[in-house]
Amino acid sequence: MSEPTLQVGLIPSARRAEFILQSLYRVRGERRALPAGTRLLAEAEGGRVLLKKWDGTPLFSGATLELRPADEGRFHLLRMTVGIAFHWEHQEDLSFSGGIRLLALGDDLLALVNTVPLETYLASVISSEMSAENSLALLKAHAVISRSWLLAQLAQRDAAPAPPAPTEAEGVTRRIKWYDREDHERFDVCADDHCQRYQGVGRVANPRALQAVRETRGQVLVSGGAVCDARFSKSCGGVTARFSTAWDDAERPYLQSFPDRDGDDAVDLREESAAATFIEGNPHAWCNTDDAPLLARILPALDRGTRDFWRWEATVTPAQVRGWVLAKTGVELGAVRALRPLQRDPSGRLVLLAIEGEAHTLEVGKELEIRKLLSDTHLYSSAFTVHPEGGTPEAPASFRLVGAGWGHGVGLCQIGAAVMAESGRGFEEILSHYYRGAALEGWY
Repeated sequence: MSEPTLQVGLIPSARRAEFILQSLYRVRGERRALPAGTRLLAEAEGGRVLLKKWDGTPLFSGATLELRPADEGRFHLLRMTVGIAFHWEHQEDLSFSGGIRLLALGDDLLALVNTVPLETYLASVISSEMSAENSLALLKAHAVISRSWLLAQLAQRDAAPAPPAPTEAEGVTRRIKWYDREDHERFDVCADDHCQRYQGVGRVANPRALQAVRETRGQVLVSGGAVCDARFSKSCGGVTARFSTAWDDAERPYLQSFPDRDGDDAVDLREESAAATFIEGNPHAWCNTDDAPLLARILPALDRGTRDFWRWEATVTPAQVRGWVLAKTGVELGAVRALRPLQRDPSGRLVLLAIEGEAHTLEVGKELEIRKLLSDTHLYSSAFTVHPEGGTPEAPASFRLVGAGWGHGVGLCQIGAAVMAESGRGFEEILSHYYRGAALEGWY
């Protein structure tokens, strides 16, 4: 195969977009060119995109507008939202290369999509997910898995099964939900944590990132003749999770649960006592590091404010949980009385939790849905234990959650892999540790 060209959703849905051209662009089907330095405003109205100069002078309109650069092209997107719905959500001005597509979505909304070659996209991804100051081994490993994940998503378009609909029994609603590609019908991937962080050419500040992409060009992980769906998260908390913990029940043989350390001493944390001992302990693992200078170098600026990724605590009140559940699911629980673990995976992560209320009980899964319903945004992970505090056993005043890790924990542990690379492990050894049984192959 040849190198694909991607459609990356920089703004999935908004009423307007503002950007500055840093190269010469032409609108497809139009003769007039837009020179470098042109500041543009795109707005949606009546099922069309209206493209104007910053002073309001109208330029072009249409259901779709495609801006093509005269060369590689570069543009500066103003106030792009980064970390949508996560605790680090904020806006930044970011520069990108490639083409621009503006799509009218209806309801006076538009999307801004970046057309970019896959390898150019990857250099930004590996410098956005982790710092470009990482060792070459980590950057090469990340280039391979980010390329693999992307090609697997393109090959599996519309193939992933939908989560089951909520079911009702007397006084109990069961809601099993996971999140994958449901918001990306108009482009291949988004630019945010929901897919892979893609925060523009400005993140590629170290030539090692370009070297890592160049030296692994076209290389992917393969299992059973297909490109691996190479998932990754920030910190596994000491044990990686199975694919089915976070997504549908069809397992991936290369995405299994195992300790993030040397050796094959397997653990099984499905029992509450074993999970509590591990989660509330301090076991040896690659991602168990509090080396502040190391973390400052290997983590991107976006993540450096989160220091309790290895072990964390959060306290929530019954009133908060009741409100979050009602707002996010429409289920009225009444006064919340208990958070009761129903099922854990071998890594100790909860995949099914009962939120018991005075009027109703909600049984919720999988891991991300649990995290979403117990926080304004998300808990760091679903690997946590529950400690009722204050009040009475029948009506606690609060619940203290003691947790491990940051993210879903499936596949490569980014902090663990970075520490492995710092210890001298090569990128192929890192890949074989996290994707067991997968082979490295060149696909273009």
